[in-house]
Amino acid sequence: MIVIIDYDAGNLMSIRNALARLGAEVKVSRRKIDIERSSALILPGVGAFECMKKIKPIQRTIINEIKQGKPFLGLCLGLQLLFESSEESPGVKGLGIFDGEVKKLPNKDGFKVPHLGWNSIKIARKCELLDGIPHGAYFYFANSYVAKPLDRRIIAATSTYGTEFASVICKENIFATQFHPEKSGEVGLRMLRNFVELVS
Repeated sequence: MIVIIDYDAGNLMSIRNALARLGAEVKVSRRKIDIERSSALILPGVGAFECMKKIKPIQRTIINEIKQGKPFLGLCLGLQLLFESSEESPGVKGLGIFDGEVKKLPNKDGFKVPHLGWNSIKIARKCELLDGIPHGAYFYFANSYVAKPLDRRIIAATSTYGTEFASVICKENIFATQFHPEKSGEVGLRMLRNFVELVS
């Protein structure tokens, strides 16, 4: 069973519905026991970095499950929360799975922030999440902030919006996208299917 971690963020139902279309067994929960018993975890999110305050009661459980090798997929804000901190919420600590900071996109050269709409990805290296995804595929983004990993080897794909940024992260059992695959049509469903197949 895949557990979508519930912390009152937006888009929980859209990701659940997308996974259900793929035939996956899915549960939306914030209970520690469900997180521990799950076959995989998804941390979705539309919101602000300060939502870490709502995750705090289950933070240690999430970190432990990730470190024990459980497949994990972070979506949009769920990617950003894997890092240590964000300019969006000074003083709020992220999950700290990866070293690095989340920074605001530059509002310059006609690139309005937030970054809303379709944008392409440039695949940097092989990653199971990207199996069957063509180079230059378009996905739906809705973000004002982007992660800046200290270790660039975890970046599997990048996108450009005023500046180049990590749009897909992949390391061992940890996968994350800055975009919303559940809102990205057939190519997004293909990506989610890749994750489901990793779990099954």
